Amino acid sequence: MSIEPKILRIDPALAIPGAEVTIDCEGFDTSDPGLCAVWFKEERASIVALSPRRVLAIVPETKQSGTIEVRLESRGQQSAPATIAVAKRLAEDLHPVANPAFDPDDGSLFVTRSGSRGEQLPVTLFRIDVSGEVTEFSGDITNPTGIAFDSTGQMFVSSRMDGTVYRITPFKEAVPFATNLGIATGIAFDRSDTMYVGDRTGTIYKVNGIGEEVAWAQLEASVSAFHLAMGPDESLFVTGPTVASFDSVMRINADGEVGVFYKGLGRPQGLALDHSGNVYVAASLRGRRGIVRISKDGQDAEMFVAGMNLVGLAFSSTSDLAVVSTDSVYGLQLDPGV
Repeated sequence: MSIEPKILRIDPALAIPGAEVTIDCEGFDTSDPGLCAVWFKEERASIVALSPRRVLAIVPETKQSGTIEVRLESRGQQSAPATIAVAKRLAEDLHPVANPAFDPDDGSLFVTRSGSRGEQLPVTLFRIDVSGEVTEFSGDITNPTGIAFDSTGQMFVSSRMDGTVYRITPFKEAVPFATNLGIATGIAFDRSDTMYVGDRTGTIYKVNGIGEEVAWAQLEASVSAFHLAMGPDESLFVTGPTVASFDSVMRINADGEVGVFYKGLGRPQGLALDHSGNVYVAASLRGRRGIVRISKDGQDAEMFVAGMNLVGLAFSSTSDLAVVSTDSVYGLQLDPGV
């Protein structure tokens, strides 16, 4: 008589469709793999590897998002359900290369269709309102990369094509704000609304309120972009993937001193911080891909959201999470404590 399998844990508990998750279990009869199945609601998942105690499965595209029941099945015996939170796809056929950004005024989300370097596209910025409606916003900027809002709600967008950061007017016009920033990528603001811009050739620029720039810190050049996020203590966190497979999140203090915050990520890209100061990075960790959460002291890291080809993320004012891949944007509702 076969024993009913039991799911002990799904890791991580948040996922993007197409991601690989680990299901720790017991009593799972894998003597005949052809009779084994993993069900996400009514969708059967692809199994990457399995044993009586652990299963690696690919999260399928499901008809619903949010909390999904997961069951193991073997020889007609099904486990009691466990749950996982699956992200909702908000838009596709995009080309983000960095973090999206939430408008602090109305909670809408802005994301790019950046294109290859120098490619002229008719629409390069899109707006997703709180109801999920996607609208074309602007096509004035070639290769838009970083998006950020200052404390007044003013929107700025960098272009890696011309080394300029643009200010977006209420009429959706892109007006040059700061120029001569190299291959301008990530943007972040400190509490005094001083702007920081990453030039992927290695320089972090400091830009004042009238667009005057000064080279502030120097890092190793990146193969794709510098991604920036400001910490609660006015330290700037920076990622910039290199050709190495063991990259770091860098921390630059208010005096411009550069140090390693955490080392051991594969191709780290967009990053953000939560209210507690934990750092979240789109990266690979120990061979697993998704959004990695690093403790505020830089000592511990774990996979927070499983996902493939992720390049950025952003927290809303209500701690909901937007995650972007190389072609789509997803939304996840988080527990209020995050």
